Amino acid sequence: QVHLVESGGALVQPGGSLTLSCVASGIIFSIYGMGWYRQAPGKQREIVARIGRRGSINYADSVKGRFTISRDNAKNAVYLQMNSLKPEDTAVYYCNGVDEALVGGYREIWGQGTLVTVSS
Repeated sequence: QVHLVESGGALVQPGGSLTLSCVASGIIFSIYGMGWYRQAPGKQREIVARIGRRGSINYADSVKGRFTISRDNAKNAVYLQMNSLKPEDTAVYYCNGVDEALVGGYREIWGQGTLVTVSS
């Protein structure tokens, strides 16, 4: 079965740091572009960061300079290092994967989410 399992969500004070992890199973991880999305209460889900299968990286403007996405294909894992956290970063963070090798179709998978709360 295909799974993305996130971990690392927690309550953290403003200005603090946190690292989220997402481990994949049941897929050929190296062919997937991986991303982190978040959804705050009452808001739409939004992209936070994305790393392609060849390593290209994009960030939302709101997190540039504070968040770092990385991947370890040997561990089937993608990470999100979050620094200088702000209350507005509070959200459920979701791991996402898109098969970048699939031709003539689209395959996307999601994790169940992990809650990050930034509050004093």
